[in-house]
Amino acid sequence: MAIFLRSKDCLLSRLKSITRFQRFNYTLDEGGLQAKYKFNREMGFASNSKNSYIDHEADTSKWKKIDARKFGITRDMIPSPSLVVLKTLRNNGFDAYLVGGCVRDLLLRRVPKDFDVVTTAKLKQIKKKFRRSHIIGKRFPICVVRIKGSAVEVSSFETVANNAKENEDIFKSPLCDEKDFIRWKNSIQRDFTINSLFYDPFSNKIYDYTNGMSDLRSLKLRTLIPAHLSFKEDCARILRGLRIAARLHLSFSKDTERAMRDLSSSIEGLDKFRLMLEMNYMMSYGAAESSICLLQRFNLLEILLPFHAAYLDQQKSAQNSVMLTKLLSNLDKLLSCEQPADSSLWVGLLAFHLALVKNPQDALVVWTFASVLFHGKWEEGLKFAREHANMQVTFVPEISGFSVTKSDEDIAKEVAQLASLAQDSLCALTEKEGLFELMSRYPFSPCSGLVFIPKRIGNHCAQIFHALTYDIQSYEDERESLTINYSLLGKGNPFETRFVLGKIVLETLIGGLVEGETGTANDVYPEATESLLKDQLQVKKGKKRSQSLAEPEQQMVKKPKKQEVVDKEKFQDIAKMHSKAVQMCHLSEEINALKGNQLEEIESYSSNAVEAKKLEKILEKLSSSSSTKKKTQSWRQGGAEKHKTLYRRKIENPKEVVVGKKDDQPSLSSLFRK
Repeated sequence: MAIFLRSKDCLLSRLKSITRFQRFNYTLDEGGLQAKYKFNREMGFASNSKNSYIDHEADTSKWKKIDARKFGITRDMIPSPSLVVLKTLRNNGFDAYLVGGCVRDLLLRRVPKDFDVVTTAKLKQIKKKFRRSHIIGKRFPICVVRIKGSAVEVSSFETVANNAKENEDIFKSPLCDEKDFIRWKNSIQRDFTINSLFYDPFSNKIYDYTNGMSDLRSLKLRTLIPAHLSFKEDCARILRGLRIAARLHLSFSKDTERAMRDLSSSIEGLDKFRLMLEMNYMMSYGAAESSICLLQRFNLLEILLPFHAAYLDQQKSAQNSVMLTKLLSNLDKLLSCEQPADSSLWVGLLAFHLALVKNPQDALVVWTFASVLFHGKWEEGLKFAREHANMQVTFVPEISGFSVTKSDEDIAKEVAQLASLAQDSLCALTEKEGLFELMSRYPFSPCSGLVFIPKRIGNHCAQIFHALTYDIQSYEDERESLTINYSLLGKGNPFETRFVLGKIVLETLIGGLVEGETGTANDVYPEATESLLKDQLQVKKGKKRSQSLAEPEQQMVKKPKKQEVVDKEKFQDIAKMHSKAVQMCHLSEEINALKGNQLEEIESYSSNAVEAKKLEKILEKLSSSSSTKKKTQSWRQGGAEKHKTLYRRKIENPKEVVVGKKDDQPSLSSLFRK
């Protein structure tokens, strides 16, 4: 028996060695020897023989040590907990660096989600140096250090070295400093080139061993090893790559994009906890819309959220306005890496939208539902909804129509029913049976039956809607401030989540007004517009956005830099001015008889909303007639200025919407200028 076990262990060891050997050998099936040598050159590897699979050396001439201060990166940008960990390890004789995504984000002038540390100390040594710390993980264990309420993940160079012992035979040790060799060996084990950078805040040096800086300059996502091998090793890298690309607006290398498409189905084998973790990173940190678009582009959405994938396909073919993407876009406006939300917010948002698709609602009911969540009081929410129910929205199939004749009792019943439907929709997101039942609406769409959202989160989301299902007319959950409490939102507080959900739905309804309606954003929000937009302006201050990844060929739409708000009374005054100005434009029959051709020109200009200056030039020609001089003079004095204002605000831009200022993404050429 002992001999059998030893033989089994020996066989497993040989198979493991072969698998790791394949990591650094791009076989003929994966693209041939030519692709192999090209990959080696790009990654800084050199080969002394065309027939050699083992004799590879690191090309140290491509290694870079960069002064971080040239990119505006200083020690002050590091949070106190991470800096304490770095200083403690350094004071005890160990080398310690920031590594991975935080270095990448600092170079791109973004706020990192977290600051990971790698050190020459062993995990047990790290644990001894910090009282509140523990080691987690089996395949790649790390030490989690808790300082001042924050968790800092610390990994050891030794861990990576132990997981890649066989690779030491594949690569010759480069002739370099021992510290460079340790960092290089760690960097080639990472997922993407842009995540393989090291930053030493004490020497202000950034270390690049894999051309990561070059890929950052071109905003390109590239795997460190051939993409097919990388994703076969860990298919979660596919989701991680899409998440990074969605948040940073990156393009993909050809090899990476092809491998993502070929191996997309492999994510079905991932642990449900890992799937939920990656999806939450996508949805809760300000990149939900672009993440969903990328998931659909790479055929992953039909695996993770098959109903929403089928819905988006149907909307695209019908060329309808897509309410789901509007909801996610407004969600992104409120969230960021430094101000994320709990998963209950985006799960609840998907359940709400799912309920509308299954059971389309009257616009007044949806307005009331969102308004009550936002205002926290039934009477105030209902009053607000009734005042703006005449604003038609163009979401099909979610909105069935609009009516202002419903009684308060009928509205209360339908709002409670909508809340109940949203609760029931959570079953389709957390239970396989509910998903299959829901997919009967799209019988020809694929459905793997994969459900990764835990029932625990579904039950937590149900609390958001529960408050509106019973005795809604006595509902009162009023808040003192309309400012989002991101601390409570990040903890999944139902009170705060309910408020933010109502805010998102209201802003989506405003954005879905029928083209040609005279309502403006401020008409809908005579007093609440400023408070609704205040938070997202604060969150987005300094946040760089660029072109959507879903359609890279689409040009960005430039939005006005200054915020313009026109209140309801002023807008009505402008409308009256318009009618008066139009009356002034009607010339007498005498003018029509004398200057018929010129009059036709005036009418054509008026009907096409031509600027007042052009009208004045024509009127000057007509003014030569003594019989019309007094009339034209009256026009100039009484109507010209009003007419200019009218054309500028009413005709040229008939539907004014409040738009917060957004900063453009900084020029990458200037960012990486030497």
